[in-house]
Amino acid sequence: MSCPYWESFGTACAIMAGHENVFALIDCNCFYASCERAFRPDLAKTPIVVLSNNDGCVIARSYDAKPFVKMGAPYFQIKDVLRHNGVIAFSSNYALYGDMSERVMTIIESMVPASEVYSIDKNKLHTMDAQS
Repeated sequence: MSCPYWESFGTACAIMAGHENVFALIDCNCFYASCERAFRPDLAKTPIVVLSNNDGCVIARSYDAKPFVKMGAPYFQIKDVLRHNGVIAFSSNYALYGDMSERVMTIIESMVPASEVYSIDKNKLHTMDAQS
């Protein structure tokens, strides 16, 4: 499953194989940054970061922003680096991320017999027939 504005959206990898069942983890990559890009397709090729409450520090980065900024970096210390490298900073929007997570989990639940929400951007699939 893929969406042009989500980086490797819904990438699934098997994490444990049993004799009868396969367990998998779905992890939405760069989730907060991907959510921001979903509504700003003009930024599909622009590096972006998402900042914590009160814009204190970096809590999410798109893949193309990772070479320029470390996770957790204080925003006031990296403003010039971001500007120099064309990285756009977003204030966090937890209502958006929660809504997008709910949409993703609803899609997953409609496609697999059993799953468990692991976090806002992760879902564990279980009791799947290994032959499927």
